[in-house]
Amino acid sequence: MGSKVHEHTALPQGRDIPFLIAGIFGIGSSGPLIAKSSMPISTLVFWRNLGGALIMAPFAIKSGELTAKRNRKLLLISALAGVFLAAHFLAFFASMRFTTVAAGTALAALQPIFAALYMKFKGAKISSQSLAGMVLAFASLLLITGVDFTVSTRAFLGDLFGILCGALAAAYMIIGSGVQKSLATSTYTTVCFASCALTTLIVSLFTGTALLHFPGVQWLYLLGLIVGAQFLGHTLFNMTLKRVSPVVVSLIVFFEVPVSAIIAWAWLHQRPSAGTIPGIIGLLIGCAIFVLRNKAESD
Repeated sequence: MGSKVHEHTALPQGRDIPFLIAGIFGIGSSGPLIAKSSMPISTLVFWRNLGGALIMAPFAIKSGELTAKRNRKLLLISALAGVFLAAHFLAFFASMRFTTVAAGTALAALQPIFAALYMKFKGAKISSQSLAGMVLAFASLLLITGVDFTVSTRAFLGDLFGILCGALAAAYMIIGSGVQKSLATSTYTTVCFASCALTTLIVSLFTGTALLHFPGVQWLYLLGLIVGAQFLGHTLFNMTLKRVSPVVVSLIVFFEVPVSAIIAWAWLHQRPSAGTIPGIIGLLIGCAIFVLRNKAESD
């Protein structure tokens, strides 16, 4: 048991360190860019994921995994993960438009707790320390949403979208986690991102949402999302999962919250309210306790 716990808490080494640091800043830039952009939500998600799929497609084609008959089931599961990723993005982007970047990204950070609760439902054990971490996280969640609710019902709705996107991200992670043990990261992300793009394209067409004819600055924001959040964020984190424990990667993703909050403060002038900062700190601590102690217990 001791060795397994050590594996799940061991720090990343070598090239994974710069990959993870770049990933933090990549996904940390996502919230402010979404809040700044005026593109319709489904359009923004479509172009972002289409761009990510096109970037990774040459590597996937080179691997030959896309055409191998033995991979058909794995590719279908990857496509299903993309549908959940689309739902996650739609909820997250809506959260960025309705509430503050700090609150929205903090609530999205509940993803590991939703994933662990699913594992509990499947029969995994959860330690008392993990339960304490969950209580702290949800108390912090109430502090964040309570502050926003006193500001406006619109911000409170944004908080609900943030919670929903955390749950959907957990579903996306659970569906795709097994696939990446058998497929290359390039293959998985190509299919997943393409499926996500197709899903949001259907949403855009069904709702009559514009896909083109936006000012040049809006396309620059989109390019920032593709390069930063999609490539440096999602793709690099998926690459490190080949060598780094998902527990460690999940904890590192939590740093998206303060990075996004700082960028939003400096760029968008979204000064956090009094209750938001302690709420975010408590949320991150609670999530860390829950994930680490639950994993140690299950090992």
